[in-house]
Amino acid sequence: MHSGIDRQWFAPNTGVPSKMKNVTRREFCGNIAALAVVGAWANPGTMHAGEASQTTTPLSARESKFAPWTPGCLDIHHIGTGRGSAMLAICPDGTTMMVDAGAKYDSLKYTIAPKPNASRRPGEWQARYVERHIKAARAAGIDHLLVSHLHSDHIGQWTAELPIASQGDFALTGITDIAEQIPIKKLIDRAFPDYAYPFRASFVTDPEYRFTFRNYKKYVDHRIGQGQLVERFIPGSSKQLGLVHSPETYPQFNVRNLASNGDVWTGKGDEVASHFPPLDQLESKYQPSENQCSTAIRIQYGAFSYYTGGDLPSELNEWYDAKPWPNIAGVVARAAGPVSVAVAHHHGYADSMGPDCVRALRPKAFVIQGWDSAHPTIKPLYNMLSRELYPEERDIFQTAVKEENLIATRDLAKLKSLNGHVVIRVPADSKSFRVEILDNADEADRVIATHGPYLLG
Repeated sequence: MHSGIDRQWFAPNTGVPSKMKNVTRREFCGNIAALAVVGAWANPGTMHAGEASQTTTPLSARESKFAPWTPGCLDIHHIGTGRGSAMLAICPDGTTMMVDAGAKYDSLKYTIAPKPNASRRPGEWQARYVERHIKAARAAGIDHLLVSHLHSDHIGQWTAELPIASQGDFALTGITDIAEQIPIKKLIDRAFPDYAYPFRASFVTDPEYRFTFRNYKKYVDHRIGQGQLVERFIPGSSKQLGLVHSPETYPQFNVRNLASNGDVWTGKGDEVASHFPPLDQLESKYQPSENQCSTAIRIQYGAFSYYTGGDLPSELNEWYDAKPWPNIAGVVARAAGPVSVAVAHHHGYADSMGPDCVRALRPKAFVIQGWDSAHPTIKPLYNMLSRELYPEERDIFQTAVKEENLIATRDLAKLKSLNGHVVIRVPADSKSFRVEILDNADEADRVIATHGPYLLG
């Protein structure tokens, strides 16, 4: 039991508590208009330094239905529940992959109101979204689900009020909510099977994370008992997250495992190099954190490339450069190299997206998966917008934002979108991509803005 949990989260399906009232798109836009008086917002048609001058659908052309995936295309959905990270990829041959399914139940004082509303758990909304969109690929489930790291906003927070799964003794939240509704054929995380690295992991030392991890581990044990696949993430591999239906048809597609637990791909074959010192040489306070151990991958489809690396930090302020190795994000970003689209580490929080990381990735589009009032903070966003770090144009899209942050972080006015499911669509020729923003106020999957095409070399 945690004092930070808002007990009104678990509303009946027939209504939403007023304290957890969902902000509709109209209300959101109205509030934003008010904030414009103090310079917290900008005209959507205004270009700012650091933005890509791509075509944007006029606001009057909104409300079109999202077109389903078609064979040969790559769709990457960032599901905007406002309560944690969740990504769904439908690959060219219909292979389905998720990265994370986070669910937070913290008080609204510091966090974003749930999208579409609080009548269902975040994981339920994510599962329903996934189920709708994988139908186009005639998928019977999720082929791969990768856990970036073992924190609640990526696997699902545990609370005592959560219902128990129909099969198994684990509570339904985040990933287990996905599993309750959709078969997960293969689950991959950074620490299976012993979960022994590092020995002072947050799920060992921190009570909140310990309860959340125990619930996740019950689910892992249940899978093993049922003969379902669970694997440890293999840094350097280009096979573990590969296409499963017709890989021979799409030789230009691959997923490279870049990093996990400080082991980073060298760029040569499947080789990796360790960037963390041996644990027995480190003082207790300098043990790697769960965030530092995050997995990272690069999806490549012809000229298009996509990067996501969990909560990898660029710096830890409490260490103040006393130890150079904690800047694991820069090392991993250099292993990834320049990409078309990059997901901001750690939701754009204060320790993320350092200059070397941004300079190495240099994407045409950043995606921020927000759920907290500090997503993002000033410095990481400044870095992502900086033309000094790389001169090319870029756009930034966020799945959800806390309205108070528009005042604290005024550069948020430069983002192309602040709320909605962010979908990256790559056509079969993989020479360009578009970004489509889907309304997250309901389940109609209306397109409220289209950006692009972003042309690739």
